[in-house]
Amino acid sequence: MTILEKENRLIEEFSGFSEWMDRYALLIEKGKTCPVLPDAEKNDSLLIKGCQSRVWIKADMKEGKVYFQADSDAVITKGIASMLLYVFSGEDPKAILDAPVDFLDKIGLKEHLSPTRSNGLTAMLKQIKLYALALSMKK
Repeated sequence: MTILEKENRLIEEFSGFSEWMDRYALLIEKGKTCPVLPDAEKNDSLLIKGCQSRVWIKADMKEGKVYFQADSDAVITKGIASMLLYVFSGEDPKAILDAPVDFLDKIGLKEHLSPTRSNGLTAMLKQIKLYALALSMKK
């Protein structure tokens, strides 16, 4: 499945709910499926700066694809991380770098986050793209 197909699947999934409380519940559910980062690896080098909550993201390259793991101490943040990992994990670094992330606007997520959570989302996206850039140079 391509990045665009994954984004469209999320858009479709979230559009099934008209109330934002239901969408938040879905986001929390998604957090439960996040590829978890082991506690031993939750260190400052993987901590995302600019997030209201503590969130860690790790990236590894396997057979030319980038795979992510993440964790957070907040359920909403973990749900956001889980969505981003769903979209970008297992993809070629160039595809990650070239991908627009307008699906977040299409599901209305950005407009329903507090300013600090929105900053955290931006920081997570930036870190994912930075990992992709760094790993693409190691190819």
